[in-house]
Amino acid sequence: METEENILGYEKIGKLIKKFSIPSIIALLVNSLYNIIDQIFIGQGVGYLGNGATNIVFPLVVIATAISSMIGSGAASYLSLKLGERKQKEASKGIGNAVCVSTILSIVLCIISLIFLPQLLNLFGCTESLKNYALEYGYIIVIGFPFTMIATSLSNAIRADGSLNFL
Repeated sequence: METEENILGYEKIGKLIKKFSIPSIIALLVNSLYNIIDQIFIGQGVGYLGNGATNIVFPLVVIATAISSMIGSGAASYLSLKLGERKQKEASKGIGNAVCVSTILSIVLCIISLIFLPQLLNLFGCTESLKNYALEYGYIIVIGFPFTMIATSLSNAIRADGSLNFL
């Protein structure tokens, strides 16, 4: 966080929208392209069962993303309010709390998902032919939850900080 004047307090709205929305749009496009290319490679390498397995596991990914986005949005709002009030110390504490909550929840979700993955996959409609592929893929994805959830939560805070240097 900056100790000098934050550009969010004085810069023109149009320039701020351009500065903050373009990196977000690029990130969303890259993420979408990643998913499309990932499915192409899985389809070519494993076949339709591999694509089916990734789609069965996808609701877990959506749940993890939703939780981390909720934490990140709350942290970003709190950060923006406190920076606007020029309360740097409180803003830092809020971000620290968001990191702690994100870390704890991501580990809890990871452990619960690891323990109950077969049952969760059945709940999501996994068939017997997809089960082995979905379990193998699911365990890999679930182990990565702490990393992806913390990164997703913090990406909102980075944008709210106002020190984004893209354009």
